[in-house]
Amino acid sequence: MLDVSKIKAISFDLDDTLWPIWPTIERAEKALHDWLGFHAPMAAAMFSGSGALSEIRSEIGMTRPDLKSDLSALRRESIRLALQRAGENPQLAEPAFDVFFEERQRVTLFDDALATLDFLSARFPLVSVSNGNADVAKVGLAHYFRASISAREFGVGKPDPRIFLAAAGALDLVPQDVLHVGDDATLDGLGALNAGMQCAWLNRSDHLWPHETTPNLTVTGLEELCALWRQPA
Repeated sequence: MLDVSKIKAISFDLDDTLWPIWPTIERAEKALHDWLGFHAPMAAAMFSGSGALSEIRSEIGMTRPDLKSDLSALRRESIRLALQRAGENPQLAEPAFDVFFEERQRVTLFDDALATLDFLSARFPLVSVSNGNADVAKVGLAHYFRASISAREFGVGKPDPRIFLAAAGALDLVPQDVLHVGDDATLDGLGALNAGMQCAWLNRSDHLWPHETTPNLTVTGLEELCALWRQPA
């Protein structure tokens, strides 16, 4: 059960918690492909099939385990390898990635995200904790968060307890003071619980919780979090 009295801060996952990630990635990949079509047409043609660049990313992931927590570097190196295999200039990987990254920051928030961030940030310090490469400043949400912890910068991703400890530490708190909110049962839910945080699992799609240890709270929308502190009329 959730103990509201212990909560002094709230940490938020980003992708698929505040916005749906796959429409964003699909749009960014289209922008990347369009750019390659003009600047590196051989690479664009060779890797135009569905999943082609994804297969290269998987290959890079196996040969470069040091990039596991840095999705930006992983994608950049995947683009570089695609260019090399197509006989194009691999130096185009940098500007090509920039096109992808810029579009990746243009997210469409879930309908309940802004109202929830407005409500909760007025009551608690918030910190974002993400394995992805969204930038809360570029997304336009930086003013809601006291700190932002990313796997790319920290070097370790969820569900490793250390990234949750870092999130609590960024607010000068211990994990027991923090409620973590996220959509992924393992990365967010189990990771936060193992770090000593309370966890609110955001389950928008009626998934089954897959672990023996259960979340302190399950919600189907972010607005349910606000109801925990909203005074009855």
